[in-house]
Amino acid sequence: MAPSDLTHPAKPETLFDRDAEWDALVAFSSATRTGASLGVVSGRLRQGKTYLLKALTAALGGFYFGAQPATQAESLRRLRDELTKHTGASPPNHWRGWEDAVDALLALGDARPVPIVVDEFPDLVRQSPELPSVIHSAYRRLRESGRNNRARLLLSGSALPVMHRLFCSASPLHELADLELTLRPLDFRQAARFWGIDDPGLALLVHAVVGGTLAYQQYSGDHAPSGPDDFDAWMCRAVLNPRTPLFLEAHHLLQEETDHWDRALCHSVLAAVASGCSTQGEIAECLDTTLTEASHCLALLQANALLHGEPDAFRPNLVRLHITEPLLAFEHAAIWAHRSALEQKEAVEVWRHIRPVFDSAVACPHFTQVCRDWVMDFADPAIFGARPATAAHGSLPGPVHRADLEADVVVRGPVGASSGALLSVGMARWDEVMDVPHLEHLRRLLAMLGEDVAHTRLACYSGVGFAPKLRSAEADGDVVLVGLDRLYGVDSPPGRR
Repeated sequence: MAPSDLTHPAKPETLFDRDAEWDALVAFSSATRTGASLGVVSGRLRQGKTYLLKALTAALGGFYFGAQPATQAESLRRLRDELTKHTGASPPNHWRGWEDAVDALLALGDARPVPIVVDEFPDLVRQSPELPSVIHSAYRRLRESGRNNRARLLLSGSALPVMHRLFCSASPLHELADLELTLRPLDFRQAARFWGIDDPGLALLVHAVVGGTLAYQQYSGDHAPSGPDDFDAWMCRAVLNPRTPLFLEAHHLLQEETDHWDRALCHSVLAAVASGCSTQGEIAECLDTTLTEASHCLALLQANALLHGEPDAFRPNLVRLHITEPLLAFEHAAIWAHRSALEQKEAVEVWRHIRPVFDSAVACPHFTQVCRDWVMDFADPAIFGARPATAAHGSLPGPVHRADLEADVVVRGPVGASSGALLSVGMARWDEVMDVPHLEHLRRLLAMLGEDVAHTRLACYSGVGFAPKLRSAEADGDVVLVGLDRLYGVDSPPGRR
């Protein structure tokens, strides 16, 4: 069957998951309505955007062009050569500039709906800032000409701040966009399936290192640990091995995402966050720098989606920061101080020294974040009495000279009639069998809250299990217990979740 006859081609078997993204792109690209359309595809590096867009153009007989950092003249020459190869027509003697190039691209849609992909669009705009206005003018001319053009132009990019600026409300391209699609990393359940890991504990450990970025499987040698007993050996041969691409990936990722910025400061900021500093003030104090200087770096990392700020569940004016990319959190919490040792000694020796740090500073906070993700993405709303709107860390100031009272997973409902009702307060412990004292801690915290807690559910989340008395409390309806099997949606024997 010719590509033009494919109204909704099946997603390629080699493309893992991404069902919704594939359907959205196919629907946009093959829509028969008259008029050229514009779509935007964004997402951080290594998420599979290029693979997805190449598969789309192959399935629908479209055109793909991957931009590179180059001068305008070189980019135009490459585009002209690839367009000529695609159409088989004689190339124009010379393009006067992007006006001619954009007109030639859109002309591909004169005969039928066709996807036209320009990947890494920000690389072109850096050398040709006028390009967004050129595209806007080309679309206006098409509308005024009355041509039955059905070009489906897709502009893709990994530089998130640039993509946001190019398609914000003040941009000439904003009003043209009919599709805005963001490719995000796989969630923790999808990642377990992608890596082929059935054991939830092992899946969480691997996810704490590589997250849901598809490319990292290839970077680690295309294989996962064979089982829980193989995790340490896998770390040494696939992650901490200087001969594998994953070894320096955290460094390359930060270098690519932050462009020409002060990378030393960015590394130090991430190391401070990974060590437990979660507010701007704590980070500035840890780095012995001004709040202004720290704030600029934090804003950059947040704009590139490497850091995320979230209001404290009990003190909303207090914004807590966490690293969104697990590989960066792993790097700066456990590996950063041992890089030179890894290049000089056997990985097994260094990892033996690092492993306790990994367990406490990487696996524990990652488990807590996965518990929050489970609440938002997978938990049945009936568990907490309503659909959650937020799941975050919460803290109350402790008595004088005492630590704050904290809860790891505070669940609130939607703001409205219930005004962000407090649905649940919970503790998460990766490496502790949880028991009645954990429940008592939650009850004390609940008693100190100055809000309606009549319907608030207490919850305990554990990576290793629950004591019999806590199981009895669960049976009495006093607490919600969530273990690894429940997090990963794994069927388990009665009494074990």
